[in-house]
Amino acid sequence: MRKLVPWYALALLVVALDQLTKYWISASFRYGEVRVVSSFFNLVLTHNKGAAFSFLASAGGWQRGLFIAIALVAIVVISALLARRAGDRLFCLALALILGGAIGNVVDRIVLGHVVDFLDFHFAGWHWPAFNLADSAITVGAALLVADSLRPGAKRAGAAR
Repeated sequence: MRKLVPWYALALLVVALDQLTKYWISASFRYGEVRVVSSFFNLVLTHNKGAAFSFLASAGGWQRGLFIAIALVAIVVISALLARRAGDRLFCLALALILGGAIGNVVDRIVLGHVVDFLDFHFAGWHWPAFNLADSAITVGAALLVADSLRPGAKRAGAAR
């Protein structure tokens, strides 16, 4: 159990930072308001009722329960994987980031009915879909999982190390 403490602490840190930034943006911006930060980055308050890249955002509301259920299942699975491989640092770092991001976004879905997004990167008139710190943690965690799987001697999915 002691081996899990740092990973759950990291996940909680991600949740706290995610929720604090979303609160700050929501309190400081009107919906849709854009503040230019640089030639390629804006802050903008937007709400996402869908999943990644607003997938199913206009589905009529039923998707909220589905996305909450998927996130809760993911949280349970990630917790089980952490417990099983608590000593595997890169793997657990990746899972802790994904766990924190999943919790951060599911809190929004449960409390607000949507996810608060605010980071807007753009180039030559093309905008990447707005996202948040939870999304960033999930993305970095996923990249670390790929890196972990490519390490020499890496075990296949589900195998204990």
